Amino acid sequence: MKDKAGKTQGQAKQKMREGQEQAKQHGHQQTQEPGRQTTQERGRQTTQQRGQQATQERGQQMRERGRQNMDDTEQEMQDRFNQDYDA
Repeated sequence: MKDKAGKTQGQAKQKMREGQEQAKQHGHQQTQEPGRQTTQERGRQTTQQRGQQATQERGQQMRERGRQNMDDTEQEMQDRFNQDYDA
């Protein structure tokens, strides 16, 4: 009985190792328990979320600067037009 249990356990461990190797080759990272994230995975998600938020904020700032530049340009054109026709 002990031999059979030990053999079965050895086979199960071997299959787990093979599965882990296969997952590594495919770029997947396995966790110890299904449905649970490792600390590294949670940190990676947080970093990605921060990066996306920073990108969105930069885009918003650039759009605001573009609007400001357009407003300035329109005002400059209006001033020149007024100067030309006032003279």
